[in-house]
Amino acid sequence: MRIYVPATVSVLEQLVADGQFFPLSGTAFAVTPALRESYAEGDDEELSEIALEEAARASLRLISGEHASGNPVVFRRAVIAADVPNAVLRPDLDDAVVRVSDPVRLDQVASAHLDTADATEDVEAAVMAVDEADLGDPDAEFVVSTAADHALAWYAQQELPFLLELM
Repeated sequence: MRIYVPATVSVLEQLVADGQFFPLSGTAFAVTPALRESYAEGDDEELSEIALEEAARASLRLISGEHASGNPVVFRRAVIAADVPNAVLRPDLDDAVVRVSDPVRLDQVASAHLDTADATEDVEAAVMAVDEADLGDPDAEFVVSTAADHALAWYAQQELPFLLELM
């Protein structure tokens, strides 16, 4: 199953350095039966984009956690697309949520998706607003949606070491 794992630049660095990483709480997103049912129209490509967008929003929460812990942070959303055999559907959490119990290995990674440098300011603002947006604050949701308006750049798995070196 193709999964979309929320990540940060530090997670990408860990993946390249260690050859694997464990998604926080095993949480990822995918095109699930529940996601298909929730959309009257849409092919697999469109539904994959929705799962990727959900993972990108979750990436904001990961960046927020790193920032709150005082670690240096790169304000760019990251999503890792990987093909894994053991994802478990979790429709009780949300339509696109799945859980994995094993680390995601580098050889399972199909691609990585990352904000470009021009999104940094909007992503930083969204990181500061994502909790309020999740609680329904319309102004905070506007800030988060502004960051979401930035398209994530696509990188092949073998490009990750070079991408991180150039950042």
